[in-house]
Amino acid sequence: MEKRYSGKAWNDHFLPRLTTKEMSQLPKDDAMVVLPIGATEQHGAHLPVFTDTILAETVIAKTFEYLPEKSNIWTLPVLPFSKSNEHSNWSGTITLSFQTMQNVLMDIAKSLNRSGFNRLVIFNTHGGNGDLIKMMAREIRLETGMQVFYLFIGALPLDPDLYSEREIKYGIHGGDFETSMLLHSYPEWVHMELADSDFSSSIENAAYLKYQQGNVSWIIDDISASGICGDARNAKPEKGEATYLQQAQLMAKMLMEMSSFTFHADQQSSLAMKKMNKEGVRK
Repeated sequence: MEKRYSGKAWNDHFLPRLTTKEMSQLPKDDAMVVLPIGATEQHGAHLPVFTDTILAETVIAKTFEYLPEKSNIWTLPVLPFSKSNEHSNWSGTITLSFQTMQNVLMDIAKSLNRSGFNRLVIFNTHGGNGDLIKMMAREIRLETGMQVFYLFIGALPLDPDLYSEREIKYGIHGGDFETSMLLHSYPEWVHMELADSDFSSSIENAAYLKYQQGNVSWIIDDISASGICGDARNAKPEKGEATYLQQAQLMAKMLMEMSSFTFHADQQSSLAMKKMNKEGVRK
């Protein structure tokens, strides 16, 4: 019988496969846990609503192929629901509220911390989560003392030899690169006969307003009639395979750096902190 969870990531680095005894005995000093976050939301007429979750699961699986054998880095299951209310007017979108998403992230982090883990990476594949996760990463740091890192698939570079400049800048949802990646990993779930092209002229013609910079608030209805942003008609599975490979290799390097990174305050700052702790909270 074909297993859903197979390969290095799930056989050797899938945290929930451990028993409670194994979990308690796992060395925690150099342990790091990755929380992948996807979404269940509309991606136009040609892609499944599970697209972001598939991307998270596939990128994580491929990333762990490039980690050293002895690395003490573990992954949780992909969270398939997140804050997708910018797509809530479209059929198939399942969204958590801002408040619920905050609580979910904090509850997961606290649970990990109670089990002895002190290093967390949140890997996000849905752009609508970005600001909330970055805010919560600091809240988790304050609440638990954990070292918290954030990775966003949209911030990973795309190969200009594979995708047009227009696509790289504006193809943020259901366009060429997401469709190409799905064509490689789940081709039977993609309906290329319905693939479309849709770009927002209002954003393209703006001098200072950009999607990824987060300096204009929008919902998908503001910028797209089809539910996508990009040109999905150009998608090819070969492009998706190359993109997965590039992202996985880069992610592995980033995770290794995160697994050993520590803040080092200089001596003067350390003395100031000790003094502050004696005197109480700084006024």
